[in-house]
Amino acid sequence: MADYDDILISIRRIMRAIDLHSKKLSKTSGLTAPQLVLLITLQKNGPMTPSAIAKQVSLSQATVTSILDRLDKAGYTRRDRSEDDKRVVNVCLTPLGHNKIAEAPELLQSGFLREFRKLNEWERTQLVSSLQRIATMMDAEDIDASPILEVGEISK
Repeated sequence: MADYDDILISIRRIMRAIDLHSKKLSKTSGLTAPQLVLLITLQKNGPMTPSAIAKQVSLSQATVTSILDRLDKAGYTRRDRSEDDKRVVNVCLTPLGHNKIAEAPELLQSGFLREFRKLNEWERTQLVSSLQRIATMMDAEDIDASPILEVGEISK
């Protein structure tokens, strides 16, 4: 085996883990990871504007709007006009949305973060640096990417 095979195998395993977890999340909850992240964000922060949500979760406002359209349609969120300023729209969780969060499995990144935080600072820095270098080597450093993966439909 070539010296780079272990790296390519590890990258493939990471991609496969993301794919499997995403399918499990979708199958058990009917949500994609970004949809669940938006619901959790609303649960933690209360009603928010779509632009505030986009900033909080590191997604474009257009992407967040698209996700919110699906969440609204499924009855997990609703948009309310502000009483003070009718131009402002706040997104709120519905009781159905609260229930959906309670039933959903843990996000893949939650388990990863738990393990990542156990590492020494030098290990965390080394991992970040190595992965950034790999992204550069794969001509992927300019690809728009958020820590949140996949956007899809809600199946109710």
